[in-house]
Amino acid sequence: MTYTSEIRFATKPQIALEQIRAAHAAGIAPGVIVADAAYGNTTSFRDEITEMGLQYILCVQSNTTAWPPGEAPLPPRKRKNRLGRPRTALRRTAQHAPVALAELAAALPSQAFRTVTWREGTKTPLESRFAAVRVRPAHRDTLRSTARDEEWLLIEWPTGEAAPRKYWLSNLPTSTTREELVKFAQSRWRIERDYQELKDELGLGHYEGRSWRGFHHHATLCIAAYGFLIAERGAFSPVQLSAQPCGNLPYPSISDHEDLPVRVERHVPASIASRRAELIAALAPILTRCPTCLQSRSA
Repeated sequence: MTYTSEIRFATKPQIALEQIRAAHAAGIAPGVIVADAAYGNTTSFRDEITEMGLQYILCVQSNTTAWPPGEAPLPPRKRKNRLGRPRTALRRTAQHAPVALAELAAALPSQAFRTVTWREGTKTPLESRFAAVRVRPAHRDTLRSTARDEEWLLIEWPTGEAAPRKYWLSNLPTSTTREELVKFAQSRWRIERDYQELKDELGLGHYEGRSWRGFHHHATLCIAAYGFLIAERGAFSPVQLSAQPCGNLPYPSISDHEDLPVRVERHVPASIASRRAELIAALAPILTRCPTCLQSRSA
């Protein structure tokens, strides 16, 4: 059996569940799982996370259906006589049916939406209008004998926009505040930032080979290097990090031209770009070969 013969096709939610199970089995401290609609739209993905006893807040599309607050599917129809098996499937009718999240959001009163600020941005605080209500997801519940548990539905509808921007479903406890829901939902930007830095600063997107093994070796090394740089960045105290704004940085002044900075750029000292540049400067003198042309130093 070859190395690649063990690889089987799996969807992104299936791969993610496998990784979550492995992390859970390894005893890694659980957190709140966040993901975009590519994962949140998959009902089985949400169900299996719940069965593992984990919490999530997942983005879903506007056409996802749910029962409005306080409503649920009808109980199974009663038998007219004692013949046959008892009916167990939940029911809907034309007058009693779930609605799409877009329709549910449009039916909410304006007072249901409040402005929430979740973090400081580059120039101004990031804020938007959010509503949080308890609903029951309705995907194929007519094949079930019991209604799904209530979950949080978080809706972002910025002021001045014709329709909501995003929707999330979450199994976080009923005591969770709107501000906490927003904080968790918007924390996914860190994943996007990590992915962008992996591509921009560590060359994740530079691989031009065609083999599965080669790409995964490349990706593994990039992620390992990024983890090291994140750990190095963690050596800076929060006070030092907060004291360095992300925009409008002055160019560094050069007083000693014999001892120039590693890279004359406006990088924040604690940024990944600065850490990477310092790491390169430290490693270059001890490498026996050029990592680009592979020529030995003696040549």
